[in-house]
Amino acid sequence: MLPTRFATTVLAASLLAASITSLPAQAAPATKPAATQQASAAQRQLAQLAKEFHVARARFDPLLFATANGDSRYNDQIGMAIAPAVRAKQFATYRQMQTRLAAIARAPLHGPDQMTMDLLAYELEAALALAPFPEHLLPLNHFDNIPSTLANYAGGTGSQPLGTVKQYQDYLSRVRQLTPWIDQAIANMREGVKQGIVQPKSITLAMLPQMAALKSATVESSAYYSPIKRLPASFGAADKARLTRDYRAAVQRLNPALERLVRFLEAEYLPASRDSTGWSALPNGAQWYAARINDSTNLPLTPQAVHELGLKEVARISGQMQGLMGKLGYDGPAQAFPQWVRDQKQFKPFTSEAEVLDAYRKMYDAVQTKLPAYFSLVPKSKLVVDLEPELTRATASDHYTPPAADGSHPGVFWAVVNQPTDYSRTGMASLLLHEGVPGHHFHAALLKEMPLPDFRMFSTENQNNAAYTEGWALYAETLGRDFGLYDDPVSYYGHLNAEMLRAVRLVVDTGMHALGWSREQAITYMVDTLGVSEARAKNQIERYMVWPAQALSYKVGSLKILELRDKAQRELGNKFSYPAFHAVVLGDGTLPLPLLEARVNAWITLSK
Repeated sequence: MLPTRFATTVLAASLLAASITSLPAQAAPATKPAATQQASAAQRQLAQLAKEFHVARARFDPLLFATANGDSRYNDQIGMAIAPAVRAKQFATYRQMQTRLAAIARAPLHGPDQMTMDLLAYELEAALALAPFPEHLLPLNHFDNIPSTLANYAGGTGSQPLGTVKQYQDYLSRVRQLTPWIDQAIANMREGVKQGIVQPKSITLAMLPQMAALKSATVESSAYYSPIKRLPASFGAADKARLTRDYRAAVQRLNPALERLVRFLEAEYLPASRDSTGWSALPNGAQWYAARINDSTNLPLTPQAVHELGLKEVARISGQMQGLMGKLGYDGPAQAFPQWVRDQKQFKPFTSEAEVLDAYRKMYDAVQTKLPAYFSLVPKSKLVVDLEPELTRATASDHYTPPAADGSHPGVFWAVVNQPTDYSRTGMASLLLHEGVPGHHFHAALLKEMPLPDFRMFSTENQNNAAYTEGWALYAETLGRDFGLYDDPVSYYGHLNAEMLRAVRLVVDTGMHALGWSREQAITYMVDTLGVSEARAKNQIERYMVWPAQALSYKVGSLKILELRDKAQRELGNKFSYPAFHAVVLGDGTLPLPLLEARVNAWITLSK
């Protein structure tokens, strides 16, 4: 029997499928005046509730949710989602919204509005499913934290542009709000120490140099003050003087807070940090991790089932990789093949960061020529390839940020290049397909161009949507075979190695958080299976330690999309079309896997 949340979602999916298949395409049902009025009233109520939901969510977490998703309307707010009172009020708001949503008549709504209603119900359930777990007591980690994110935004090249006086004022407002946020984070972590809800020691040790780097001996050397060094010449003298004065005052107030944070981490938090690795070591940790699995995969999977799926996929991909050994000139034992590839200088041709970026950009141009045969639905927004900022480069993974809905900045694929001469070309094609086109950029940029409610338009960064967003991006990697990018055995090895990484994640994530694996055991497994360096494995494993179950979404989502495509090809035969299938998967925005499956099944029925 499915848990209530997923039973509700599956029921909604079945209702959605029925509503799609019961009407001809583009047709509207005949209505009488009373029915029309009922439908209009339900539509208005739903639209208002959907609007309120997005506003509530954006104001709750404006930095890591709204801005990161391309909604620039809240760029002057940092949010205080970690404050217990704010958190309690947010969940109370969501419960009230659930009650209001339940009172809206679903039957009179047409298909698109029914989809919005189903998605709103899902999003509210997903948010409230995590309400019992005190995630606010873990406000900081080395991988994803507000102080470092805000420092990165100081560059003005990412999600928060800095080109107008208003944009400078918005960023200044956030810098001012960072001081009380830090004090709240310290209070939360002190409470976490009392309750035994703390980060592992290795994570605290990774945080310390990152937080220490945010301190500055002088105002002028602060990352948060750096926008003043690039004031546009178009700004008037009065604006320049005012902004310079106000930024200086904000940083002067912020620096002591950063000092307090570092002293707290060193003197109090590090000694209290735990020696254990996984979430199961926390109070109620097993249930907490199970909730995270449900949130990330949209499916009622057990840790053991995910672990076994990972082992199965590792074995399958290993067999395919062994078939490439001779083609790459390797004749040693299969187990040592990944390490051999990693060490080969012939696969590391770069001497500068510029050469790496140039190679990615040429690859992007090549992919663009292949897209028309597979996609009829493409975003208007272009993709930019750039380097990860130096502040987070040592601990970051390659990633993507979506374009702003107002067009103020494009989608960006951030390549992490720590040492150009050690940067291998083997995985570049898969990375571009995953982080760029047709991966994250397609689903994220298309969302900004669809006539959807805001909560659906700005949904790419939600962890509970990761099975779709990351599943789609991993599925996009498999299209490299069709595009001809993997005709080169070096690039095909890179694709298989990237796919192996996602399979390994199923093993190590569940191993650490549910099955008692240590951090060191997980690192060793990753080094042995993937052939990556110990430093790279450490970077990945420590990401999974602080972001439990998120890494499970890639493989689970990708396998579901491949399963649906195989079903469509089998049942439609010559009627199957890649552009049509991809338009169905992408054409209604970000969907939980049960709703995506219902949508594809309805399309198959209509296409026969």
